[in-house]
Amino acid sequence: MTTTPTRRAATRPGRPPVVDLATWQAERDALLLREKAHTHEGDAIAAARRRLPMVEVDGSVEVVGADGPVPFVSLFGDRDELLVYQHMWHDGAPHQGQCEGCTVTAWHLKDVVYLRARGVSFAVLTEGAWDEVEPYLAFMGYTEPWYSVRGVPDPVGERMGSITCFLRDGDRVFLTYSTTGRGVEPASGAFALLDMTPYGRGEEWQDTPDGWPEGQGACWYWRLDGDGAGTWGGTGRPAPQWTRPGVTRETTLGRQGHHH
Repeated sequence: MTTTPTRRAATRPGRPPVVDLATWQAERDALLLREKAHTHEGDAIAAARRRLPMVEVDGSVEVVGADGPVPFVSLFGDRDELLVYQHMWHDGAPHQGQCEGCTVTAWHLKDVVYLRARGVSFAVLTEGAWDEVEPYLAFMGYTEPWYSVRGVPDPVGERMGSITCFLRDGDRVFLTYSTTGRGVEPASGAFALLDMTPYGRGEEWQDTPDGWPEGQGACWYWRLDGDGAGTWGGTGRPAPQWTRPGVTRETTLGRQGHHH
């Protein structure tokens, strides 16, 4: 199977009311005022982010990548800014047993050419041992740099499931920003796109009109079985894995331990 399995949804009971174009445009314009206010507030928050203080970290601490141990400061390359995603890891797990939530973010960040064009370096950090991480990267087809930070103290290590930003001043390295939970959603464009659609993410926490389909558990579509059904059981994989050549159906996650 080389494409993500899908299920044809049953006819859904909820539909928006049908109106003429002029009525639709008037309601769309009213919503646009709220959207613009939301965008402007986001700009103001970003401005406040740029005014946060920073804290110095040890840039000489070693992380392990494809070329072996290297100092953390080397991840900047010839740039002054570095953005990292910190990927959870389940020790000893087969590919299908790795973190589905972190896969959401890492899969969306397979190509960060625009970050580099702006002068921002990028890397994925994980607590997994490099000898386990390396074959996983080959399976997933990731080409952006990954590094093992096993045993490295916070904030370079330990802060898994986070997007973290660093600034370099010569050989000195500083932590400037970090976010976790839903704060990492900006990296995953699918969420914002789903929020534009009539049925949204299809999750039960959403505010939907009366009589519309009931949502499923949060994140249900992050892990699918071979028939496209959402499942957190042993037959599921992180959804992007179904696109990988030669992928097979499985019956167990095979998780032995994990690092967060």
